[in-house]
Amino acid sequence: MIDLYGRSGDFAKAEELLNQMEVEPDATVWKAILAASRKHGKIETGERAARTLMELEPNNAVPYVLLSNMYSAAGRQEEAANIRRLMKSRNISKEPGCSWVEGRGRVHSFMSEDRRHQRMVEIYSKVDEMMLLIREAGYEPDVSFALHDLDKEGKELGLAYHSEKLAVAFGLLAVPDGAPIRIIKNLRVCGDCHSAMKYISRVYLRHIILRDSNCFHHFRDGSCSCGDYW
Repeated sequence: MIDLYGRSGDFAKAEELLNQMEVEPDATVWKAILAASRKHGKIETGERAARTLMELEPNNAVPYVLLSNMYSAAGRQEEAANIRRLMKSRNISKEPGCSWVEGRGRVHSFMSEDRRHQRMVEIYSKVDEMMLLIREAGYEPDVSFALHDLDKEGKELGLAYHSEKLAVAFGLLAVPDGAPIRIIKNLRVCGDCHSAMKYISRVYLRHIILRDSNCFHHFRDGSCSCGDYW
């Protein structure tokens, strides 16, 4: 119920239920609150959830990354930098993102800015085409999900070559029209890639199925089955 109230943005009711729990809320509860806080821009609630998760799961990078992204999205860059410094001082590193996609009877893997694939020239060309077409359709890169020590152009380029975008570009090249493009991501798909996938599904008229660490996403006609909550 806390998750449902958080999804709908009713934080007063979610907090009321949280305070009424007869047992101490576990990490799953706080992760739901943190995800809802990020979606609705509730920084104060997100701070509480993130810091509680840092105590419950001290080696988990997720609360650090999400809180830093929340600060960055709100324009609070110094606080975002402080969280990243705290993460570094505690020797906590984010697991590298990796995406797998089915194509031509094989599973192909991609890392961010990966150049190992034998068709990489075609794939990068397809990414460039993709980004141009979805920008024309209304997509705007969300640079709050990019590396923070780059200028705006560098951030946008970095976002374009996230592992899931490379995977979907390969899928557009290798998966026959009419067949779904199936991708697995080892981490939570970032907000920018989630937005891009919606546009890609509409522009290219493709069904994209992306399984990340939280849920299945079915992208069709510019929308996602998760309702933009994951």
